[in-house]
Amino acid sequence: MTPEPQDRLIIRDATTEDWPAIFAFFTAIVADGETYAYPDGLSSEQAAGLWMEQAPSRTVVAVLDDRVVGSAKMGPNRPGRGSHVGTASFMVDPEARGAGIGGALGRHVVDWHRAEGYSAIQFNAVVQSNVGAVRLWQSLGFEIIGTVPAAFRSRRHGLVGLHVMHLAL
Repeated sequence: MTPEPQDRLIIRDATTEDWPAIFAFFTAIVADGETYAYPDGLSSEQAAGLWMEQAPSRTVVAVLDDRVVGSAKMGPNRPGRGSHVGTASFMVDPEARGAGIGGALGRHVVDWHRAEGYSAIQFNAVVQSNVGAVRLWQSLGFEIIGTVPAAFRSRRHGLVGLHVMHLAL
């Protein structure tokens, strides 16, 4: 019997050698226009500056069968007096969706924030029409605490809201 994909999944710190694989799906996801407000046409260097975090933050990759299939970045939501609340962003290679990678990355991020002593996690901008992500975060205990109306220009849906989601740790 072949193990399930999530049983073969390894989540580890991202390295500079992982960046080309991350950048390939980063570019596809941003170009799709449904989940991130990053500008189109970012160079590899510009995108790496937005995604590859430095301490005290962290960027990880999800590796399935020796292939980078997802990534998450995490750390404090704000500096200084707001640094006790964490945040995170996630990307899963569109070719690998549906294999539980987003959920595994989400659980990893929650566990990391807990272990690092954060009191909560706040997602600042979950696109309202991204129902799969909203459902996933809610399944991990996140609540929608507000929605900024018409704050995101979805390629397919026009103007949609951005949810602020929160999980007390």
